[in-house]
Amino acid sequence: MPFNCRTDLASEARELLSSDVGEARGIRAHEETLNAHRVVAVEILNGDGAALLGKPAGKYFTLFLDRRFERGSAHFEDAAQSVAELIRRCIGERQISSCLVAALGNPDITPDALGSLAAGCILVTRHLKRARVGGFEGFISASLCRTGVLGTTGVESAAQIRSLVRETQPQLVVAIDALAGSELGGLCRTVQICDSGIAPGSGVGNDREELSHESIGVPVVAVGVPTVIDAAALSAEQELRGMFVTPRDIDSLVRAAGRLIGYGVNLALHPGLTAADVDMLVD
Repeated sequence: MPFNCRTDLASEARELLSSDVGEARGIRAHEETLNAHRVVAVEILNGDGAALLGKPAGKYFTLFLDRRFERGSAHFEDAAQSVAELIRRCIGERQISSCLVAALGNPDITPDALGSLAAGCILVTRHLKRARVGGFEGFISASLCRTGVLGTTGVESAAQIRSLVRETQPQLVVAIDALAGSELGGLCRTVQICDSGIAPGSGVGNDREELSHESIGVPVVAVGVPTVIDAAALSAEQELRGMFVTPRDIDSLVRAAGRLIGYGVNLALHPGLTAADVDMLVD
């Protein structure tokens, strides 16, 4: 597969390079198992590594979900807890008491609706904390925005989020968006979580202003699931480049992935919750 195939996943970008990529070239990687799920961790250490992979320096975790993870399946909570653990690793040692969750993408286009679907499962508490409603003392202050896309709002997602950051003063932004991958088997079956932010639309060649600590002023953890693949990755016909393919059952897969991401974000932001707790609070 040619390296010029588009992919938002650092693990796939690294695989597309030669096997001698290592710390000497600014990239560190390892594999581990988390709750019976395979995780590939790629750390881009400097500008050399960033240039090689075409991604900003930072930590990138790819979680592989090779079992069913729909809500109600036996593996859902393990998968959600794995997402939560990797988000916590990206947060690091910072003590977070407030967070803005930014749901990116176009809710009217199924492969791009991941953020909107995840948003429906996010536990929003900022208004309750400000009103000192009883029973929420153990929760952080969490707020949510659905940015839509430039073509329907006329406003860049980054501009919306910068304004909300100035108004609400969160200590962290968690951005959720659909991604593009280069491996057919990874579509809607992998989750990338990173601490370097995200450039909405970059995977499909529609780059918008990036969301990062540098651009909005607070740390950004990005959570994404690849929902499309460049057709050129599946064929030697380069005329197909720029055409994107989705799985046949994209509707149900994106719904399941959105719920999983929403629950994982809740479990990361509010330690001590279980998936059953989230069921009661958001449904």
